[in-house]
Amino acid sequence: MKKINTISFTEKVKNWLSNSGQPKILHVFDNACNLINEDREVLSIVTPQIGNGPFNLVVNNKVLFSDYLSVESPVSILSNQIALGDLTINTANAELWNPCPAWELLHAKRNEILNQLTKLPISDYEPLLPNSLISNFSFALANADISTAKSLTSQLAGLGIGLTPSGDDFIMGATYATWIIHPFDIASVLAREITNTATPLTTSLSATWLRSAGKGGAGILWHNFFDALISADISLIQITMNEILKVGETSGADALAGFVGVFKSSFEIKSTTPQ
Repeated sequence: MKKINTISFTEKVKNWLSNSGQPKILHVFDNACNLINEDREVLSIVTPQIGNGPFNLVVNNKVLFSDYLSVESPVSILSNQIALGDLTINTANAELWNPCPAWELLHAKRNEILNQLTKLPISDYEPLLPNSLISNFSFALANADISTAKSLTSQLAGLGIGLTPSGDDFIMGATYATWIIHPFDIASVLAREITNTATPLTTSLSATWLRSAGKGGAGILWHNFFDALISADISLIQITMNEILKVGETSGADALAGFVGVFKSSFEIKSTTPQ
């Protein structure tokens, strides 16, 4: 039995641990193990290499989960402890991490952020998604057109293959841009409506990511990217962007395409609107 400690988790993880009666292992990877509870909510137990996320519990060891666990391994949650096959994870002294970036600050800096994005070679990447669909979706979000955005979301959600399909990744990145472009009260409604539309149409893991985005939560790589955009340090922006691009086969790239797409649409709307 290997014992490891928790470095950090979120309030969402804390609630998941308190409210899950019969969790099961959903996926096992080298640096992550995803659990799912009876409400189809996912908890990711991850190594420091992956780091903080809206539903991540970060442990302090660079343990290879695939050496200890399989999807059949038993799971039980005790007071301040998770028993996971041959692993025991102590959660008592974990730091609480806030998954929500400073959206209102980012909104105040939205023009500077757009200026930084125009300097990056992100536009070279085209997602394997219908161009008219993602273009119209980005425009609807930038224009705060909820009804059109919801209709297009239902076509994008679950589109593609993998644990987080390309369409979902694009929606997630676009949702982050929505939080920045629009005032908080408008962004919160848009984000919630879009992600609530998408979540029933996709995988459990992808739905958990989308629900988190709808509530304003993002992973540490996006926090770092946003901080870099505000800093206006072009080399740091490039470094943090590259870290996102490394995520999955195309997940990071698809999410970045969604993020940039909404910003581009917002710029086009402003440039064609009479002053």
